Amino acid sequence: MSKLEHHGTYTPTTGVGKWVDARMPLPRLMYDSFVAYPVPRNLNYAYTFGGILSIFLVIQILTGVVLAMHYVPSADEAFDSVEHIMRDVNSGWLLRYMHQNGAHFFFLAVYLHIFRGLYYGSYKAPRELLWILGCIIYLLMMATAFMGYVLPWGQMSFWGATVITGFFTAFPVVGEPIQQLLLGGYAVGDPTLNRFFSLHYLLPFMIAGVVILHVWALHVTGQTNPTGIEVKSKTDTVPFTPYATIKDAFALVVFLALYAYFVFYMPNFLGHADNYIPADPMVTPAHIVPEWYFLPFYAILRAITFDIGPITSKLGGVIAMFGAVAILFVVPWLDTSKVRSAVYRPWYKLFFWLFVINAIFLGWLGSQPAEGVYVALAQFGTAFYFAFFLIVMPLLGLIEKPRRTPNSITEAVLDRSSKGSGAPQVGAATAAPDDRA
Repeated sequence: MSKLEHHGTYTPTTGVGKWVDARMPLPRLMYDSFVAYPVPRNLNYAYTFGGILSIFLVIQILTGVVLAMHYVPSADEAFDSVEHIMRDVNSGWLLRYMHQNGAHFFFLAVYLHIFRGLYYGSYKAPRELLWILGCIIYLLMMATAFMGYVLPWGQMSFWGATVITGFFTAFPVVGEPIQQLLLGGYAVGDPTLNRFFSLHYLLPFMIAGVVILHVWALHVTGQTNPTGIEVKSKTDTVPFTPYATIKDAFALVVFLALYAYFVFYMPNFLGHADNYIPADPMVTPAHIVPEWYFLPFYAILRAITFDIGPITSKLGGVIAMFGAVAILFVVPWLDTSKVRSAVYRPWYKLFFWLFVINAIFLGWLGSQPAEGVYVALAQFGTAFYFAFFLIVMPLLGLIEKPRRTPNSITEAVLDRSSKGSGAPQVGAATAAPDDRA
């Protein structure tokens, strides 16, 4: 039997290291993946959110495991068990606030990560599977967050579960069985809490598994960069450590500082006051709203107020809401442009920022009552949301005239440096524009 040869730049220096490397080259894998791994030399801080998300996933899992030791998934005891965690468990208040605010910052980072991918064309070939795995992570995050929001068993938790699971009844034939399967009966109660608690505990570990696949796919295809140009030589790259790790560490410290400010100084700012009232099936809150990271999709749901043939307004709203997430999975095939980065696509850049503004606008509309002018504005925002993917992306790839791109990453970096220093430009004939978002 021939000896398996391990490829890479890692060289064990001790006898124990050589023994382990010959049998299970985990140190070699870590070294080649996070130390010597080559990354484009022009990465900016928009590329740090992947590492930030990994750290926050660890925070959520660790705090969640400890909180689960003290939580009681019972309609009679769930609310009191959360108060017990806050008042009687050693550092329970800290764990709960870290977990609660960690979810908000997790979604903030993932939205910035998605916007960065859309701006720099990180979904284009050969990275379609990498993008799809990221969308799966996002979908699992949404399911995990929704189920976690129900667990405190406050007013907004109870009625949020009632409203969201009620959406499935819009689907003919299969809708009610799906709702009953989720609820464990005909109404939100003990079986619902047990189901949601079990899934909320399990799904983060599934997310971690898909994250491993996501990182694996990233290392196979390589990291994109702000120019959207593939690596052509060793001069286009630098080792992941220390160049990328220092940048990632600095961004992480800034993000954690903001996170700590919320945890220690305004831990309930991002929550809803009604969720600090025990769940009462007999009292409906005046205005049922989800967490802020679901508000754009909530606005899309409520924007459909008319029937479309045999499709009722309720079913149409549910389809639009789920479609707003599902459309992300096919983005790699909707964008027909051969140029990857929006840095060199002036019209796409304009529509991208309009899309970002529209997404924020939809989030605000989702927090407003579904009446009057808010409905009309939500319908306009919903139309633009889908038009960006189904009309703008395909058409711009055919009619837009991109700016000239540099021949290599190194050329773009040197050109930018020369412009910044006032020195003569390098490669002026094919220089990149001075726009480096």
